[in-house]
Amino acid sequence: MTELSIQNRIRELRFFANEMTQQQLAEAVGVTRQTIAAIEKGKYSPSLETAFRIAKVFNKPLQEVFQYSE
Repeated sequence: MTELSIQNRIRELRFFANEMTQQQLAEAVGVTRQTIAAIEKGKYSPSLETAFRIAKVFNKPLQEVFQYSE
């Protein structure tokens, strides 16, 4: 079975959103800063609900924030 790799643009999107901090994003999404840090680094895959909330904060479609590849 092929392992899927999920990449994201959260760090880049935070930068372009007035250099939003991980803490500010975490508060807007309802998770901890550590969760945002782990998602950004690709060490943790967010739940679908969390992924949609992150995309909503940046007013972007989900596929513009998260991408996956085999």
